[in-house]
Amino acid sequence: MNWDIIEGKWNQVKGSVKEQWGDLTDDELTEIAGRKDKLTGKLQEKYGWTKEEAQQHMDDFIRERT
Repeated sequence: MNWDIIEGKWNQVKGSVKEQWGDLTDDELTEIAGRKDKLTGKLQEKYGWTKEEAQQHMDDFIRERT
């Protein structure tokens, strides 16, 4: 699954994202709307990760679901 697919199916995917990263609020998930850069930024903000760490966590998340 790539990010174009995630963005297109965000309403279906965001429940799994919320389970994975429970610190993200529903409003933040709505704001993210499947955009990779927005999710990266929110993960950095919430978890104190570097951009590279956030991207690695997102890549792992996607790999687990494909």
